[in-house]
Amino acid sequence: MTETEKMSRSSEETEANVVDEEKGFLTNESAKHEPTGPGGLSRKFWLSAAINTGATAAIVFVNKRIFETESLRHAQVAFAAFHFAVTSALLYVISRPRITMFEAKKVDIVRILPLAMGMIFNVVLPNASLAYSSIQFYQIMRVLVTPCVALLNFILLRVTISTSTASTLIPVCVGAGVISYFDTVPAGDSQARGTTPLGVLFAFAGVFATSIYTVWIKKYHAVLDCTSMQLLFNQAPVSVLLMAYIIPFSDDITAWREVTWSTLMLILLSGGLACLITISQFIIIHEAGPVSSTVVGHFKTCFIILLSCLFGGRAFSNGSLAGIALALGGILTYVP
Repeated sequence: MTETEKMSRSSEETEANVVDEEKGFLTNESAKHEPTGPGGLSRKFWLSAAINTGATAAIVFVNKRIFETESLRHAQVAFAAFHFAVTSALLYVISRPRITMFEAKKVDIVRILPLAMGMIFNVVLPNASLAYSSIQFYQIMRVLVTPCVALLNFILLRVTISTSTASTLIPVCVGAGVISYFDTVPAGDSQARGTTPLGVLFAFAGVFATSIYTVWIKKYHAVLDCTSMQLLFNQAPVSVLLMAYIIPFSDDITAWREVTWSTLMLILLSGGLACLITISQFIIIHEAGPVSSTVVGHFKTCFIILLSCLFGGRAFSNGSLAGIALALGGILTYVP
């Protein structure tokens, strides 16, 4: 057996072990009596998928509205810290014995520190991209994470994918490049804001950060013997602590003085939606596994882009539509 095959098999076994660990959400007995919906999947899955899709779409539009407040564009780390604090509180509650959606597991802070730092970049950079980009551009750029992760896996771990799978990623990259160009061209309507060069820069930096974070997550699953929720339970509060030291140097802390009550309500709504996304995503994986979670992710991408087309306020050029079609076509035919 070659070294590449060993690494590939080891990666598959690690992912399988993680999925097996997370099957504890429902006992075997309760799973037998769980009502099923279309496709043999439980009603809990379909309800969670619907909530996850709706909450994900809503949080993109809510955050976009929040970042229309000019001063808050310069408070990205503080905004992310709020989300991490909400997530930490939520995970603490659902790990308590009376609920026990997952079993809490403590990890040494020093060991989780690099992943916590990666988590900060994974959230702050995409948020910064959304602040300076159109919603459709922001969402299309997120699909570049898949080819980027595949490339990093090959460079770092020498894990390869099939030629047919790799061929589906080519139109994803081409489509993202096309829409990157056309979405930065000023629209005829001066009121409709598109994507700025700064938004493009943050988007590509965010894709790279998310890809590195994704590769690290797989590594930490094996090294720390933790499930995804256990990792998040440990890294979220550490990320908040780190950001408390970063905020004075990265953010304009006076920006919060200008926040209106309506904007504050939107910020609180964003935190609530983040909680819904976390819980529903957890249930989706437990009910149907990571592959079904990926399918739900593809649907969310299409749904958000459709909504941005209808309510984004910016007319699409033929070039932008061609870029979207290429990127979506590639990612929808991608089989991991």
